[in-house]
Amino acid sequence: MSNIRSVTNVARMLAKRPFRVSIEGNIGSGKSTCIKFFDKYPNVEKHPEPLNEWRDVSGHNLLGLVYSDLNKWTFPFQHYVHLTRLKIQTSPPCSPNITVKMFERSVQNSRFCFIENARKHDILHDAEYQVLNEWYTYVEKNLDIGLDLIVYLKSSPQVVWERMMRRGRAEESEVPLEYLQQVHDAYENWLSSPDVGCEVLTIDADRNLDAVLEDLERYSYKILGGNHTN
Repeated sequence: MSNIRSVTNVARMLAKRPFRVSIEGNIGSGKSTCIKFFDKYPNVEKHPEPLNEWRDVSGHNLLGLVYSDLNKWTFPFQHYVHLTRLKIQTSPPCSPNITVKMFERSVQNSRFCFIENARKHDILHDAEYQVLNEWYTYVEKNLDIGLDLIVYLKSSPQVVWERMMRRGRAEESEVPLEYLQQVHDAYENWLSSPDVGCEVLTIDADRNLDAVLEDLERYSYKILGGNHTN
């Protein structure tokens, strides 16, 4: 694990890139709210999930399609998600004053959380899984996609299911609690792995919003890169 971190840190310094922070968590765990908390920092470039891109791929709502039929649409959806995350994660900062790049979920999340979950539950055929894995392996070897910190908004599936029902996104209306449990388990497996590749800061996201925001304030020095410099 230390070797992985060293490689990531060297690559970051050589590229003179911003400190990369991925906000991770289940559907409804508060990722968007977490990112908005850092609006007050002008040195932070923030990227919520590109939902509108997923809803209109030349007229096709891939987000709606994947929720309507996971078995049929997970493969093309994950292909496109991988592309959009890759663009966000590797694009140069919008300003020379940007020292932190923060985004909602990551390329690594797609590969080690959602794709692994789809394989485990036979949502992806093995051939589809291998194609997506080859995509990720090529990208990892040829581009700097390294993360410097993961902020994990850890939540209970029942809690996020209730939140999801309250916010009422059309595409999420038929997402079962069972699927949220699967995503939760996939997160736990990924982020407890010794090969996760960077530090993981875990925040209890089952609590009320004020408590979560207090933690974000408390750990803001770490989340914003601490003593890391370009």
